[in-house]
Formats: sequence, structure tokens, C-alpha cells
Amino acid sequence: MQMTNSVINIVAVLQARINPQNLPHKAILSLGGKPLLLIMVERIKVCKLINMVAVSTTNDAIDDQVNQLCKRESIPVFRDYRENQLNIDYKIALKYDADVLLKVSINTPLIDPSIITKMLKYYIENQDKYDYVSNLNPASYPEGNEVEIISISSLKKAWEFADDIHEKENSTLYIRNNPDKFRLGNVKWEAGYNYSKTHRWILNYEEDYVFIKKIFDELYYSNPCFDIYDTLSLLDKQPHLKYINVKYLDSKIYSKKTNYKAVL
Repeated sequence: MQMTNSVINIVAVLQARINPQNLPHKAILSLGGKPLLLIMVERIKVCKLINMVAVSTTNDAIDDQVNQLCKRESIPVFRDYRENQLNIDYKIALKYDADVLLKVSINTPLIDPSIITKMLKYYIENQDKYDYVSNLNPASYPEGNEVEIISISSLKKAWEFADDIHEKENSTLYIRNNPDKFRLGNVKWEAGYNYSKTHRWILNYEEDYVFIKKIFDELYYSNPCFDIYDTLSLLDKQPHLKYINVKYLDSKIYSKKTNYKAVL
């Protein structure tokens, strides 16, 4: 794919909290001998198109641990009320003069960095056509590879007009809920597969952590940048692993469906 010559400032935002409802201390759980938060920053930074990574968290006292870890590792961190993730993201975008915000969740430690790169390349090539690009609708990758890319103008509009509490808690919800106001695109798995309903690689429950930790124990130490195909190959060799968290297979992170245009 031919890249445009225009230079844009891409800032990645990683949402991280210590005390989610179903899995306490999520952000600092150990994977690959490191806190999950550092693993996620490491995997995001594999994508060389990203100019910087910032962490967003709440101003709850328990999330002081996220703040302290980020400060110790010289990772920019921003805090606000948990009900206003949209405000945090907009402050980050303004602080670093972002043209584009890339959103990744702490819930996705098995995310394939090459998927992030692929999506950013497509967005850059087609930035005059889309305000928002994701791989969520229709989803095709294994759950746990979710990426969202938002133009700063769209983020600003959402910040100005979103008034529902849920649209403030989730900074892209206003955009996704209003396809008549934003140009929405979707990137599908180029391999032509759809594993979104059959492969759960998301981190929400204890069983998810056990599953993901086993993947890391097998793959990370020999190849920290292991990708989606490395994980699939391991599951082919050790199929029993996929049953560890199978009872949560129908638990989805996004229930709101929007008719995005499939661009790949």
C-alpha cells in the first residue's frame, strides 16, 4: 500500500485501571515477568507509526498505583473521573497536539502489533475519507485485537456534544452511535477468516488471565513481538488451552451495533 507524504502526529492512548469489576488489579497483573501495563505499552510501541503512548486512568485512590508505575517508567499518564474518559482523551490529544488518537484497551494483551500498523497505514492513506476507523464492525479478528482510530476533529466534536454518561465513559461511543454525523470505516482481517466469535483473547475474568498467561509463558520469552499467527499455531498444538475461558465466549465488549462501511 502506498503511503501519503503527509506527516501526522499519532498518539496512542492506553486505558488502564487497577480495579475493574470482574478482575481486580488488572493493570498490574504479571505477564512475561512484567506488569500488564508495561507489556501493553511495549506491544503498542512496536508500531513505528505511533509518535507516543500515553496512559489514561481514573483519579480514584486505588489507581495511584497506575500513576506511580507510569511515573517510574517515564510514561505520560493522565487522570480524571472514571465517568469522563472522553475528557481524558481530549486533554491528551490537546496536550500532545495530536492529529489522530489511537485507542487500545488494557484488556488486549494478545493484540497483534502488525494489526495496529496495518490499520494506521490504511487510515493515513485514506484520512480524507474517514473520521473514525476500527476493526469492530463487522469484527473478524479474534476478540482481543480491538483498535480504534479517531481524527482529532471528530474527538473534539464528541467532546463538545456528547452528554450521555455512557458516551462520556467511552470516548468513541458518541461517534459510533452517530453514523450520520461521522464517516465510519472498518478494517477486516485480510486472511478472510472470522474468528471474532470463536476465539476469546480478551482479559476480563480470572479464567481469561490464566489463558493469556499460558500463551505468554509459551511465546513471549523467545519472541516478545509474537503475533496472531504465533498464537493460533500454539492453540493448534495445544487445543486444550482454548477451553480455559470458553464459558465467557459469548461475553462481548461492544454490544451496540453500527453499520460501518467495510473498507478492507
